[in-house]
Amino acid sequence: MLTTMKLLKERCKEENLNLWQLAIKDEIENTGKTEEEIFARLQKTLDVMKASAKRALEEDVRSVTGMTGGNAKKMHEYFLGGKSVLGETPAMAMAFALSTSEVNAAMGRIVAAPTAGSAGIIPATMMTMLNKYNYDDRKLCEALLIATQIGQVIFDNATFAGAEGGCQAETGSASAMAAAAVCYLRGYDVEIQENAATAALLNIMGLVCDPIGGMVEFPCNLRNANGIMNALASADMAMAGVEMFVTFDEAVEAMKRVGDSLPERLRETGEGGIAVCPSSIKLKRKYIDKLPEEEE
Repeated sequence: MLTTMKLLKERCKEENLNLWQLAIKDEIENTGKTEEEIFARLQKTLDVMKASAKRALEEDVRSVTGMTGGNAKKMHEYFLGGKSVLGETPAMAMAFALSTSEVNAAMGRIVAAPTAGSAGIIPATMMTMLNKYNYDDRKLCEALLIATQIGQVIFDNATFAGAEGGCQAETGSASAMAAAAVCYLRGYDVEIQENAATAALLNIMGLVCDPIGGMVEFPCNLRNANGIMNALASADMAMAGVEMFVTFDEAVEAMKRVGDSLPERLRETGEGGIAVCPSSIKLKRKYIDKLPEEEE
């Protein structure tokens, strides 16, 4: 049976459980593992997320190609300088997201949450909530379980893959998962968690996947930073009571339809969008194809 948000909410009501408790129950039934074993694995996942979100803040992490890197450190220093227009929390959140994105491009250890291309968003969310509210690891692990439930709905009914659905399926899905997790941490129920996830998908609907040279570097790293902003903004809107006129299930279905409609060149092939700008083609030649720069 495919997982839908409607089904999850019905089960929460019938079984008197919240989303993370439902996830634990199903995991125990499916794997035979104990709750303690499941949380131990979640702790390992969280530890990797924390490390990747912090590593590039102090180190100048460069990608394997050499094309990108150092932006997380720049963003962190900008945040420390107190110059951010958005303020402390958003600036730090973007730095965390850029860090994991850069660690990924440098072939470092990350958690694909739900994909490598969108791996900066959920770790940045966890670190932002930890820094701002000092949640303990157990609570953050529960929030990760909330995110997995949102992710399961997307996985069963649409896609996470940029090659299938564009970047909306990668950074959009991660933002939706993260937004719901934020609402859980702030004490809001499944209805508000759903609204936050819905807003996150609506805000990024139709985003194409157009990496330079097909590498998960640029503009992927920028979209991870934007993705954490989308997650936090969507959570705030939902918690403020901003109305959603479509359900999460409907938003997921719409994302699938939009992704199926995207031409192949806008789905991770590196043959459309930003990837074919003259500047991008020069970068591809220099850093990926390793060809000498063309004379002007």
